[in-house]
Amino acid sequence: MRNSLETRIGVFVALIVLAAVFIFDIVGGPEKFARGYQLYALFSNVQELKVGDRVKIAGVEVGRVEDIQLVENKVRVRLKVRRSADVRTDSTATIKFTGLLGQNFVAVDFGSPNAPRAESGSVLNTVEQPDLSAIMVKLDNVASGVENLTKSFTGDKIDNLLGPFTDFLKANRDPLTATIANVRSISTQISQGKGTVGKLIYEDTLYNSALATVTNLQAAGDEAKFAIADARRVIEQVNAGQGTVGKLVKDETLYNETTASMTNLKEILQKINQGQGSIGKIINDREFYNNAKLTLQKLDKATDGLEDQGPLDVLGIAVQHLF
Repeated sequence: MRNSLETRIGVFVALIVLAAVFIFDIVGGPEKFARGYQLYALFSNVQELKVGDRVKIAGVEVGRVEDIQLVENKVRVRLKVRRSADVRTDSTATIKFTGLLGQNFVAVDFGSPNAPRAESGSVLNTVEQPDLSAIMVKLDNVASGVENLTKSFTGDKIDNLLGPFTDFLKANRDPLTATIANVRSISTQISQGKGTVGKLIYEDTLYNSALATVTNLQAAGDEAKFAIADARRVIEQVNAGQGTVGKLVKDETLYNETTASMTNLKEILQKINQGQGSIGKIINDREFYNNAKLTLQKLDKATDGLEDQGPLDVLGIAVQHLF
């Protein structure tokens, strides 16, 4: 009797434990009574999500779904998350399922490390997952299309499809046979190294020419590198003020002397324009111009009768006309 009573009590206790575990899981498990904070997420479709389903971050359970309500054409899901869960303000919530027949859960990502921590009552961003039923409908449509395609290649339809092609082959048997024979002959000649294509494939002449060309290009490239290096050295010397060109570019003495020379030349030209000095008077003095013109006229008159006169007569006439 004692053993029977103890057995009954043990079975009763076991049933109570199992019922408690079952009820505990339905109402939300330990998270229902644990301290935490509430977050919200708005979805267009929760896909069979229920109160008490898990909330996970990187596959680790951090809370439970506490409430689901319809609000302004959206489904508002209230999440209760542990205080230790590191949820950021830019974290996103997604409804996922563990398998084709598995339980749905809310997956929350970490967010940015620099983003502030989400406070209680914050609304998380959401990402909508495709509906599993819609996917199954699309797969069913694809399967139906494949089935219809395979049906089109059976029976009379495939005969109707291949019939014109077979008739074409029968009508052009001789030309097709001759074409195939020509192609075979050409491929045989190419394999024997005959013809331009055969020589290009089997002879080394083209390869040697290409190799020589590449070698010449490489040599030219090396020379170009040397020339560029020399030019770089010249430019560096010019920038350093070395050599004639470097001194002309960097030395301010030439610039100062050139500036002084241009200043002096400007002053000389100004004096000439003002009629100062001998050249200025020659250029700007009208009297000098008249005297020179009169002298040339006298000289022209004096030379008119020189052809028939002797040397002394010529000298006398010149003196007479000039003075």
